[in-house]
Amino acid sequence: MPDMTAPQIPVADGLFTAGDSPRLIGSACSSCGLVSFPAAPDCVRCASTDTKERLLADRGTLWTYTTQNFRPPSPPYDGPEDFEPYTVGYVELPGELLVEARLTEPDPARLRIGRTMRLTLVPYTVREDGTEVVTFAFALDEEETS
Repeated sequence: MPDMTAPQIPVADGLFTAGDSPRLIGSACSSCGLVSFPAAPDCVRCASTDTKERLLADRGTLWTYTTQNFRPPSPPYDGPEDFEPYTVGYVELPGELLVEARLTEPDPARLRIGRTMRLTLVPYTVREDGTEVVTFAFALDEEETS
């Protein structure tokens, strides 16, 4: 269980807001309207440099998913040596884009394409000084009625 008194920091600056209602930080191109994540200073569609940061939706629809059954290569993976399989997926944020992310639900039998997902923050690692590093993930939206 994480130490709630230990300081928390994001895995990378500029990816998401912290707190009880986290949001991913994206950008929108003022010229062509393309929404990007993570936020980008230039549009990958039209090359415009007129982009504005925006907070993305905190809920979306599970578009597809799979289980990561083997430890990814290092680098870039810097997780624990005692690897445990986890689920990953693409979540479609309405009217915005698809986001690839880790899913908090480890049982693929509980997942289904079209299921509503909500953004959450999860522990990534703990530094030697006790600082907890957090990252974003998507969880089943328990408010969904189906």
